[in-house]
Amino acid sequence: MKNIKAIIFDAYGTLFDVNSAAESCKDKIGDRWENFANYWRTTQLEYTWLRSLMKRHKDFWQVTEDSLDKSMKAYEIETSLRNELLDLYKILSPYKEVPEVLRLLKKKDLKVAILSNGTPTLLNQLVNSNNLENLFDNIFSVEEVGIYKPDFKVYDIPVKKYQIDKNEVVFLSANTWDVSGGGNYGYNSIWVNRNQNIFDNLDYNPRYKIENLLDLLQLI
Repeated sequence: MKNIKAIIFDAYGTLFDVNSAAESCKDKIGDRWENFANYWRTTQLEYTWLRSLMKRHKDFWQVTEDSLDKSMKAYEIETSLRNELLDLYKILSPYKEVPEVLRLLKKKDLKVAILSNGTPTLLNQLVNSNNLENLFDNIFSVEEVGIYKPDFKVYDIPVKKYQIDKNEVVFLSANTWDVSGGGNYGYNSIWVNRNQNIFDNLDYNPRYKIENLLDLLQLI
């Protein structure tokens, strides 16, 4: 962890709780709200990978809508909830330690940024709605290259922007495939394992695994 010049965060699932939209509607969805939220998220990710492979790119908001429509059919959820769930997805809640960690990182001589599948509009709305707008140097979106993670063109975005080496980046994600993508690209990838999950076998083993972002402060 020497000679680090940039701390780059994934957004969805790492800084922001992707299940918080469905949780806000759990009284209307019922006891299966968490299963529904996980299904929506899994479908959303599958669509990003499949569209990348097929070279049929849609932006992340369109993918989010398409995956929600399938998920609502699968769980037989009333279509009247669609707009409410989509509006809530635009203002997902951050994990509780995120504001404190970002404020402390801003005091260090490091670039602090987001690198996400989200569109610039979505990401800026997420950051602004949670009063985090002054805590990032940059918000990078896959829309700059028109393909989703884990394509290496995505991980190349901040390296080119900051004119730094791959191994001068610490990259944090709660998504094991994203940790592996960044690690295989050349980042110092750290897995944020909030839920005691099992790491995927994708030719990368992160040197550091943390339970929440507060643990990052001990490493740098």
